[in-house]
Amino acid sequence: MADPSSYRPKPGQIPESPGVYKFRDEHGRVIYVGKAKSLRPRLSSYFQDLANLHPRTRTMVTTAASVEWTMVSTEVEALQLEYSWIKEFDPRFNVKYRDDKSYPSLAVTLNEEFPRVQVMRGPKKKGVRYFGPYGHAWAIRETVDLMLRVFPVRTCSAGVFKRSAQIGRPCLLGYIGKCSAPCVGRVTAEEHRRLAEEFCDFMAGRTGTYLRRLEERMQEAAEEMEYEKAARLRDDIGALKRAMEKNAVVLADATDADLIAIAEDELEAAVQIFHVRGGRVRGQRGWVTDKVEAVDTAGLVEHALQQLYGEEKGDAVPKEVLVPALPEPAEPVAQWLSDRRGSRVDLRIPQRGDKKDLMATVARNAQQALALHKTKRASDLTTRSRALEEIAEALELDSAPLRIECFDISHLQGEDVVASMVVFEDGLARKSEYRRFQIKSFAGQDDVRAMHEVVGRRFRRYLQEKTDTGEWGPAPDGDAAPNGHPKQSEEEFAAPAGPIDESGRPKRFAYPPQLVVVDGGRPQVAAAQRALDELGIDDVAVCGLAKRLEEVWLPGEEDPVVLPRSSEGLYLLQRVRDEAHRFAITYQRGKRAKSMKAGPLDTVPGLGDSRRQALLKHFGSLKRLRAATVEQICEVPGVGRKTAETVAAALAMAAPAAPAVNTATGEIIEDEAASAVSSATRGTDR
Repeated sequence: MADPSSYRPKPGQIPESPGVYKFRDEHGRVIYVGKAKSLRPRLSSYFQDLANLHPRTRTMVTTAASVEWTMVSTEVEALQLEYSWIKEFDPRFNVKYRDDKSYPSLAVTLNEEFPRVQVMRGPKKKGVRYFGPYGHAWAIRETVDLMLRVFPVRTCSAGVFKRSAQIGRPCLLGYIGKCSAPCVGRVTAEEHRRLAEEFCDFMAGRTGTYLRRLEERMQEAAEEMEYEKAARLRDDIGALKRAMEKNAVVLADATDADLIAIAEDELEAAVQIFHVRGGRVRGQRGWVTDKVEAVDTAGLVEHALQQLYGEEKGDAVPKEVLVPALPEPAEPVAQWLSDRRGSRVDLRIPQRGDKKDLMATVARNAQQALALHKTKRASDLTTRSRALEEIAEALELDSAPLRIECFDISHLQGEDVVASMVVFEDGLARKSEYRRFQIKSFAGQDDVRAMHEVVGRRFRRYLQEKTDTGEWGPAPDGDAAPNGHPKQSEEEFAAPAGPIDESGRPKRFAYPPQLVVVDGGRPQVAAAQRALDELGIDDVAVCGLAKRLEEVWLPGEEDPVVLPRSSEGLYLLQRVRDEAHRFAITYQRGKRAKSMKAGPLDTVPGLGDSRRQALLKHFGSLKRLRAATVEQICEVPGVGRKTAETVAAALAMAAPAAPAVNTATGEIIEDEAASAVSSATRGTDR
């Protein structure tokens, strides 16, 4: 590990002009490339106290052994040079998008004497016109099959074309009218190239003019009584319209735009791009990347723009690029895009209307792509095994933690404090083992105290069920039970062991984890370890994952364990922590929603949903129930006198709800029907 001060430039050496810089390691390899509006403040920021740097930046500067820079005239030149260097040196600490698959495109080889229409994958070639990319190759072939009726361009390979020219007989497509057969001289090279250019114009979205021209020719043929020609033109128009219908209109006014959306977490990001031409979605593609550098959404957008348009020119760069966040600053990037297109390009965030709605669709696709990528990664047995081994090595465990339990606390400003416990076995979620907790021992906001309570309750139940199932015999006299665990008081074992599964073992808390993960840093870890120590449990490891910097904290340690950025173990710990957070916040929101909808009957002890609905059905509304006597309430089937007295007392203590008012007339509305409907609905929701 290098000391950044050993290669820090001397004061005054770094210029204040725009430029691009490179960090190199001890072997001279470029490990990071960046650009700056002013080199001096940007480079100086890398040589501050290491504790103040982002962990990924800290890793980069301690891996580097030297830094160098190149001055340029403008920020646009800096952007272009940065892209060129990233492509040339492939630095390990730069974000690099990788295709989640090789998307096929529809290509027209205008660089050949007789242009060919075909499906192409991989890097783009000079002189070839591309459309797409598309999600599936069959979608391209269906479109081409419809288009060849009107634009009979060559689709055969070079070998087939040469063979037909030698024998003087076209292939099958030439006989059925889906190829103009330039191989045998039916059309000249110039006429065939004109067909290919018209094909490209139509695919680029300039459809209206050509359709109108065909319709005019059809009308002329009909007026001249050339009905066969008119019928053929009619069928051509129908084929072109069917090809157009394969891409529904999503933006009005024949808009040409690319929409870019990003879904990200602390470790990875997924990018989705919709290519809209002529108001229709003409292609879609996506990437997934590891976030190997400290970068926000705006930075990811800038990298995506470089990846998309770094090799493009002319119409391949659309007039409008819609993004979820603008790079900082945005003007040089917009100017760079305009230079590549040769005319103005608008780079902006959609605010309203169809474009904003379509951007939401692209964002949903990005979220789905990221979730699918994570699912594929988690489902790989080899990857899961490596993740568990890395966790065991980093935490110095005796064996891989085959069962991991994670705890998280959730509340809303100290109200409705709840906790969650999620379980991962062999690196996969075991949702049937998830548990939820309500914090009972105190009120208010104290995550550390809540974590201590929840971990203690979970493992107290574990000890209880071990004893109740007879796996441990009665505790011997003294302070300790078998395995060194403390002797428990009778009050702690008052609750039943819970339901039994098919094997006769209790379902709830009878299986101990090898690792407990808490969502938080050093204080939460210390609280969880203290709870285990109080119960005498010394065979369960504890760690915490702090969300801000993704650091792993261990009990009693002053410094965290920093797992490598590419570590599968870190990815698994993050997944476990995020699932615990999701489960906790879902439970907390549900409790809050129920409390907001709760009525006077919800607080009556011993009154369940069935009898509550029976009361409301019998009296028709809460107002009539409140006015009823105890004897009248007893008439409801299933309601005894004691329950009736409790209901009457609860309703008498509760203040009646404010009357509803018709806002149009100012008239007070009787709450008969409204109360019955809302109460019945509340009963159903609960």
